[in-house]
Amino acid sequence: MPELAVINPLGEAVLLYDGEEHVSILQYDSVRDRAIMLDGWSKTYAMTGWRLGFAVWPKSLVSEVTRLCINDHSCVNASAQYAGLAALTGPQDAVAEMMVAFNQRRTLIVDALNSLPGVRCADAAGAFYAFPNISGTGLTSRQAQDLFLNEANVATVSGTSFGAWGEGFVRFSYANSAENIERAMDRIRKVL
Repeated sequence: MPELAVINPLGEAVLLYDGEEHVSILQYDSVRDRAIMLDGWSKTYAMTGWRLGFAVWPKSLVSEVTRLCINDHSCVNASAQYAGLAALTGPQDAVAEMMVAFNQRRTLIVDALNSLPGVRCADAAGAFYAFPNISGTGLTSRQAQDLFLNEANVATVSGTSFGAWGEGFVRFSYANSAENIERAMDRIRKVL
């Protein structure tokens, strides 16, 4: 069974596999006064779309970021705040159950991606994304993204959406069911 790194120094749960350890940059005093950490509930607590997150800022920037937040988004709605509090303070069993399912899906998608012509994929160490190298297909990241969407009806994200070094890669989410992952891989196999 995959190990879940449950608590980092700020107290939030982290989705990590194979005994990987979460290390926060805020653990290092030498950079703490220059570090900004942004995080949220979307991944660990399946609260995507709730738009609930938090930040840790150096004291010297708090007044400026407070002014930005007031003018940008004011505050998160009350029901999302209560849900986030319940997620943090309630039982963590659901997170462990999700980790088991994500680990099974991770194995499924990585094995399927590695069986595709011109595709190589390493195991993800955390979260629920696979980031395969598709350069062996002869396609750019954007071409692969568009081909998979338009011809296979499978949504991916071009690696270049994460910066120039992402060329040759696409991102897949395996937060969906095993059946849908298998269906997606079959469709991509056919178009490749």
